[in-house]
Parts: sequence; C-alpha cells; structure tokens
Amino acid sequence: QVRLVESGGGSVQAGASLRLSCAASGRTETRFYMAWFRQAPGTETEFVAGITRKGVTTYNKDSVKGRFTVSRDNVRNMVYLQMNSLKPEDTAVYYCAAAAIIDNPQRIDEYDDWGQGTQVTVSS
Repeated sequence: QVRLVESGGGSVQAGASLRLSCAASGRTETRFYMAWFRQAPGTETEFVAGITRKGVTTYNKDSVKGRFTVSRDNVRNMVYLQMNSLKPEDTAVYYCAAAAIIDNPQRIDEYDDWGQGTQVTVSS
C-alpha cells in the first residue's frame, strides 16, 4: 500500500503557472509508474501525464500540448507537475496515482493508489 498526498493547487489567472507536488509514503519501491490525472466538474477523469521510475514520460498531448512537465524524485518519493500558461479549461481537481505495473497509462483501472486530489482553478 502506498499513500499519496497532493499539494500545490490554488486559484490563479490565465497565463500563470503552478507546480503540483505529490508525496508518496509506504511501499513506494513497489510503484513503477506515477501519474497525474484530473477531473473537471461533469467530466470524466482524464490522464494528464505520467513518468516511470527511470524518468520516461508520457503526456496527454491533446490537453497539455507542451505546457505541462512531469518529474519525479525517487530519493524523496515525490512527483511533480509543473503547469505553465494555464488556461480556464485546466480548471479541475488534480489527482496523483501510482501503479506497480502499467500497460496503458491512460487507463484508470491500472492504478493501485490514488491521492485525495488538489483543486486548481484558472480564471480568465
């Protein structure tokens, strides 16, 4: 079991930047893949970005288009999501997720652990 705690959300104006953090604790050595998802009101949960233990990244290019960067610190058991040029459509609750084995990073059911989420609100 791995506990995930997100932080760094907030309310910003369009064009601003935020960095989300995810602190992992427990049996973190068993989690090969870490990812960020988001869910806006009335929509399905959407994959944003993910990263392997060795730093190989995957992005939902349709939604983030080079504005977001995911990174990972295996020593501190942290995962980050740097979000630049934020848009109102980025408004959502952002969740950190962890998987021991991953086949399709965009599938929600492949993840073993989830955080409680952190709210990001972008106003125009």
